[in-house]
Amino acid sequence: MDAIQRMTLDAAAGWEVVACAAVGALKRRRLCLQYQSKTLENRMTTTKRDITREKLIEALNEDLSREYHAIISYVNYSQVLKGAAYMNIADELAIHAAEELAHALQIANHVDYLGGMPSVTPKPVKTSEKAEDMLRFDLESEKITIAHYRRRVKQAEHLNEYAIAESLRTILMQEQDHLIALATALGIDAPNPGIADE
Repeated sequence: MDAIQRMTLDAAAGWEVVACAAVGALKRRRLCLQYQSKTLENRMTTTKRDITREKLIEALNEDLSREYHAIISYVNYSQVLKGAAYMNIADELAIHAAEELAHALQIANHVDYLGGMPSVTPKPVKTSEKAEDMLRFDLESEKITIAHYRRRVKQAEHLNEYAIAESLRTILMQEQDHLIALATALGIDAPNPGIADE
């Protein structure tokens, strides 16, 4: 074998190694993409599979307990806020109390429709002698409520309960208005509540 043939064979062997490495990299990349795709698909189907009518009933009853909490806190705070600086927001809180009662009735109706028994227990209500503390308590409660209703809309839609999802959207709009009113009264920007974990 002469030098030219040997160099040709060496070059071919080298290219074969490079080609094998490239094929290996492509296979690894394809396997990685397949894994990522399956992982995403599993996460998406897990979300859809995990929510059942029973779990939605349970979650809506938690929301109902938050609505009872809001009714109590708004009724209380609207009556005990003192000082000229808080008179407008006190009147607004009285309106919020009536809206929260309407929300509670709607949520109780959804729980009944789904075959559950509506909750009768409110979440604990914080009180304070300081007006600003009361408004901050309400602001935090509204943030939590909004985050949960955002999740609940998605859950209702996963179960094809579109009427419930639409009702929750209407409630959500009012809750966001409450959040904005409270933040304005506190002289701060309305915080982003995000979305509750599943």
